[in-house]
Amino acid sequence: MIDSPRLELVLARSGREIAIVLAVVGVLSIAATGWAVANPVTTTTPQFDEERVTADVGTSAVVTQNSTLWTEGDRLTDSSVYLLNESPELTVQPETRVQNATGGTPIEDGDVTHELLLRFEATRNGESFWNETRPVLRESPSVDNGVATSNATIDIESLRQRQRQLEREVAGVGSVELTMEVRTEYDTGHHQGTITTTAPVTITEEAYWLDGSLSDSATHSHQSGLTRTTEARSPVLIGGLSVLGTLALAGAVFVTRRSPADIDAARRAVHEQRYAEWISRGSIPMWIGDYHVALDTLEDVVDVAIDTNERVVHDEQRDLFAVLSDGVIYYYTDRGLWEETAWPEMDLTSQSTVVDTDGELPSGDVSELEGIDEFAAADDPDGFEDDEEIWNQL
Repeated sequence: MIDSPRLELVLARSGREIAIVLAVVGVLSIAATGWAVANPVTTTTPQFDEERVTADVGTSAVVTQNSTLWTEGDRLTDSSVYLLNESPELTVQPETRVQNATGGTPIEDGDVTHELLLRFEATRNGESFWNETRPVLRESPSVDNGVATSNATIDIESLRQRQRQLEREVAGVGSVELTMEVRTEYDTGHHQGTITTTAPVTITEEAYWLDGSLSDSATHSHQSGLTRTTEARSPVLIGGLSVLGTLALAGAVFVTRRSPADIDAARRAVHEQRYAEWISRGSIPMWIGDYHVALDTLEDVVDVAIDTNERVVHDEQRDLFAVLSDGVIYYYTDRGLWEETAWPEMDLTSQSTVVDTDGELPSGDVSELEGIDEFAAADDPDGFEDDEEIWNQL
């Protein structure tokens, strides 16, 4: 049951529109609930593979003469130092491994190119002012089981002689350094790149060695596929849509059944609640007041009461609101004029009396007419004075 006049007014004005909106929201929510249940969430996650390219450089030297340390023909591998007299030639072996980093499987269809360079560089105070580069190797070996290997042999004695010659030329000006550089170019089918490593080469009168490592690696990733995962939608979402749809449809039914049909009555109820402190309930005689002024709204009647410091009397039987001031009745009613509120509407056609062809009334009707004079008052023929005194005392 609606107890709020303001809500009644809203429903009277826009009840149909509100019901339509609620019905649409309800239907859409129920439909969305069914769609959410029938269409679970599908998540697509990309899958990535990693490829790792590793460039290593091994060194070795063959012993050319017997000594107290080695026998002629021995091969020294990845030694930290080599004696110049026993092993004057150094073999440099660039090796490149191409494999799938995720599973560790080798990549067979890659392309690899190895390049080996020796560089003499004259420097002063750490800054280069001259250099000479000697290409030693450049080849593209085949990739076997993910491994590509090359070999190059270097005459260390010739390098020592060239370095000493350059040192004599720049004596007193700077120093000459020898550097070995290895470049590895690769193409795995998904990625291309170059790995460059360098290491200083030290050559003395008795021995030589590399100062540093010539190994390095590079890792690349690429998308290899997609993984799709299907999950049911959130129960909170489905439950929320279901509850929303049910409440919206129930609200539409409620609004349709409860919407007042009379906007003016709803508006008047709002005014009655708003101005309740100025309104009293009572009975208003028909004959009270010398003049009767009809106002358009209940609010107008309340304004008159406020201006004249009087009370508004609500006669519920006549559905009339009135203020008496100086013999003038200011009133508002939905029934029409003042006189139209006195008696309820009567259907006179249903109460008509049949007259016979001779023009005579039935005997029962005549007796009723003869008793009419008994209701007349001798002292107060109009009967108005006593009721008016009572009204003035309110």
